[in-house]
Amino acid sequence: MKAPADFAQRVVHWQRAHGRKHLPWQGTRDPYRVWLSEIMLQQTQVVTVLDYYPRFLARFPEVQALAAATLADVLALWSGLGYYSRARNLHRCAQEVVSRHAGRFPASALALAALPGIGRSTAGAVAAFCFGERTPILDANVRRVLTRVLGFDADLAKAANERLLWDWAEKLLPGTGHASDMPAYTQGLMDLGATVCLARGPACARCPLADICAARLAGNPEHYPVRTRKLVRRSEDWWLLLQVDASGRCWLAPRPQRGIWAGLHCPPVYTQREALDAALQGAAAEEWPSFTHVLTHRDLQLHPLLLRTATPHGAGAWFSADQWQALGLPAPLRKLLQQLKNKLI
Repeated sequence: MKAPADFAQRVVHWQRAHGRKHLPWQGTRDPYRVWLSEIMLQQTQVVTVLDYYPRFLARFPEVQALAAATLADVLALWSGLGYYSRARNLHRCAQEVVSRHAGRFPASALALAALPGIGRSTAGAVAAFCFGERTPILDANVRRVLTRVLGFDADLAKAANERLLWDWAEKLLPGTGHASDMPAYTQGLMDLGATVCLARGPACARCPLADICAARLAGNPEHYPVRTRKLVRRSEDWWLLLQVDASGRCWLAPRPQRGIWAGLHCPPVYTQREALDAALQGAAAEEWPSFTHVLTHRDLQLHPLLLRTATPHGAGAWFSADQWQALGLPAPLRKLLQQLKNKLI
């Protein structure tokens, strides 16, 4: 396996001619805005982030505003974006930047990676975009580009092989005399992975690396990257007891700080129908259609029930429609409550 001598310059030239330049977090060297976009883009499509990013900045235009907010406010604005640990780490990171770094993000990838919720790849992206540091990134899209070009077929489920790929990512960086190319190079790798070097059906004819790509030359680009360990999916049944009083208020409480939907507001959840029936003590609850909510590692089979009552079950508080709309809520619950609101109108 050999590193192509002009790999970095090919990526830089392609990005400047053909790469994405319309995204709202591009064209800035403000580390707060770049960091925010990188966190939002983790395991989330660009089209979704385009909706959340401007609303988040309007509410929290700088890191000091985010640090001063309550976690409940942050979760409320993040509601529906998923992977809520990102929002909790975002809040913790902002507080640490303010308290330990006087409101200024550190200028090196090493120091950035020491902050909550910032892994090595995100730290590298912020350092490259904002400070021009010669440091690699290795998100899912970039991992796919590099393994295909290099023909890197070692199993990335093994930590040693992941470290080896990081070494290759470092070798492929623009030379020391071209450090000013780092923003275009980093963005170019991201753009290639997102728009050309796709997981399925890569557009090799449009790729500036096609003639030096080991996977294309071997005719098997979709074989890369290699990762033998697969996610083991589980299915769980959750019964959601939507309790409503005569005024149309809903009974909600924050979820535990660990686990699914941690910290988000939710009605009482029962993982066994028998436990739900015991809590109801014969009270008549209206069963709504069940549906599946897909998470990273499991499928939640959600079974909503509506109970009209003045004496609710479980800890919590009553929230009117105006109040619950400002809470941090899991996306499926927000939809259920909107249905409930429409039903009660």
